[in-house]
Amino acid sequence: MNTIPNDTIIALATPSGVGAIAVIRLSGSTSIEIVNQFFRSKFAKKDLTNVKSHTIHLGNIIEDHRIIDEVLVSVFKNPNSYTGENVVEINCHGSVYIQQEIIQLFIKNGVRNAEPGEFTLRAFLNGKMDLSQAEAVADLISSNSAASHQVALQQMRGGFSSEIENLREQLLNFASLIELELDFAEEDVEFADRTAFNKLVAKISSVLKKLIDSFALGNVLKNGIPVAIIGEPNVGKSTLLNALLNEEKAIVSDIAGTTRDAIEDEISIDGIAYRFIDTAGIRNTKDIVESIGIKKTFEKIEQAQLVIYLFDLEKVKNGTTSIENIHLEINKIVEKHPTKHLMIIANKVDVIDTNLKSNVIEAFENMELLFLSAKEKTGIHELTTTLAHLVNKGALSNNETIVSNSRHFEALNNAYNSIKEVQKGIDANISTDLFAIDIRQALHYLGEITGKVTTEDLLGNIFANFCIGK
Repeated sequence: MNTIPNDTIIALATPSGVGAIAVIRLSGSTSIEIVNQFFRSKFAKKDLTNVKSHTIHLGNIIEDHRIIDEVLVSVFKNPNSYTGENVVEINCHGSVYIQQEIIQLFIKNGVRNAEPGEFTLRAFLNGKMDLSQAEAVADLISSNSAASHQVALQQMRGGFSSEIENLREQLLNFASLIELELDFAEEDVEFADRTAFNKLVAKISSVLKKLIDSFALGNVLKNGIPVAIIGEPNVGKSTLLNALLNEEKAIVSDIAGTTRDAIEDEISIDGIAYRFIDTAGIRNTKDIVESIGIKKTFEKIEQAQLVIYLFDLEKVKNGTTSIENIHLEINKIVEKHPTKHLMIIANKVDVIDTNLKSNVIEAFENMELLFLSAKEKTGIHELTTTLAHLVNKGALSNNETIVSNSRHFEALNNAYNSIKEVQKGIDANISTDLFAIDIRQALHYLGEITGKVTTEDLLGNIFANFCIGK
């Protein structure tokens, strides 16, 4: 797969299905010539092989005197195209029939269906972008919030790549001197200044650690924050979900046990995606289906980064439940999931007096507590504001490099561990040939990030996750 292909590929670049227009993309050395065979210009006879790059032409796609569609054809000549090859994009009407007629026409004439991500793979192989930038293309397409969009865009523009390449280049320069020393081992000469090398290793170690630590934020920005809404049946969990989403997503009923499966949906708060999970109410039940739902509730707590425990103030007021019992249930959650961020929400604040509110505040004084009415939608803004403050977006605001890709995170960790071994070797004054192995390892892992070091399996795994047409 590291060999640059020389055939011409085709794919639908817009989503499949009916739309106003569709874009069909071809890439390869013969793409312009092949399209030219079936394109007839609307106003003047044009040869697409002779037109300027980055120009658009109106005409018809014709097969055996049959007009398939009136189209706009965009021509991008190598090397100034997305893939670095000759690229043609055909803008046709969005009929599925027309799309397939055009695609099949070119397939019958020697063009091949593109594999997932093959256009971007060719861009990488032709040096139009490095591997981390290529992966950022997929992240940009799938971005679902302002923050995830910003991180993907920064990476696609090469901010992360340039930082990694700068580290790798500095380390490579010293590695070359170390390797040179090994060639003259018998003559006991030093080409690499040990003091300068020690400073460089310390600097690289510090930068790698900062990038590794940024993954905690990057992962949140990319994938969103999973939030489990839990509590007893009929306390307003589904009503709260509907209030947050501003739509009737979950069924609301006075009948206990209505929610029997987890209901999920996502909203963006201050540029961060939050995935809210409405779960089955926790109680003892003989209902088999409801029991399965409650089991799933505890599974969702495991998966969640934030847990909202909701209770009903009206039930406390009329004695159906007590603050003590609520406290007991919350303590069980804390004991079982001590690392989870827990937020306690008292629902139906509109039906209680100030004395009961004071008692609740006193009971949960050491915990994060909010009052709201999910039905009346009062206090929802305070909740979303509190959620927004949970994420420290300082690095994002300062336009710092943020790692959001788990493959990069793993490679950075491996490189960091190798650099730490180099540091240990320098401190212990061990033989140069021993810590030279760790230097090579660090260079290898840094090279994996940008694609200086690749394997067919690595590229296959990365680009298989792309959509066809990109």
